[in-house]
Amino acid sequence: MSDTDSFIEEVSEEVRRDRMFDLFRRYGWIAVAAVLLLVGGAAWNEWSRSQQQTQAEALGDAVVAALQLEDAAQRAAALQDIQSQTADGQAMVQLLSAAELTADNRASDALTQLAAVRDNDEVQSIYRQIAAFKFLVIPNSGSSVEDRQSGLEALISSGSALRVLAEEQLALLDIELGNEADAVARLQRLLEDSEITPGVRRRVTQLITSLGATPGEAPIETPGETPIDG
Repeated sequence: MSDTDSFIEEVSEEVRRDRMFDLFRRYGWIAVAAVLLLVGGAAWNEWSRSQQQTQAEALGDAVVAALQLEDAAQRAAALQDIQSQTADGQAMVQLLSAAELTADNRASDALTQLAAVRDNDEVQSIYRQIAAFKFLVIPNSGSSVEDRQSGLEALISSGSALRVLAEEQLALLDIELGNEADAVARLQRLLEDSEITPGVRRRVTQLITSLGATPGEAPIETPGETPIDG
């Protein structure tokens, strides 16, 4: 390599170095800011998770303490004093409170709690569905049989996770109306449902037996029906 070529290469290298330092002086802050954002974001996420865990533990401790009180009235009062930082957490507290109010024969107050959860769009759908179901089946609610039937049928048609329980309650309403044949037919179909749980299966089996039918058998034909031969 000649002295001229070597000189040109050194000058070019110096120019590139100067340009690099100039670019760093102009835009190096962007890289520094990006690093700070990454570090700060990681720290914020860690702090946020820690806060959420602390809040969840505090909520759990408060709920457990409330449920350990002597009677339903005390438990309901303690639960109503609990405030959660999240909509779902508050919904859970309200559902528990409604159960204790029901046990204390305060159906009206329980319905108020359930309606608050059912109508809250910020709450996960499963909590709203539970509240809607409990609202329909709570004792001494004052709702007519027809209103309860239409509400339960709406839950079933919506694909609710509580569909099987709603079917069971509809059978009980059939019995309340004196439609025992319809109740048995519904219960027999429920026994064949793939989503039925062991607990519901046990209750359904006992209910069918109490109605004088045999679990798993085809329902008895009502008078006036004519079998169709194939």
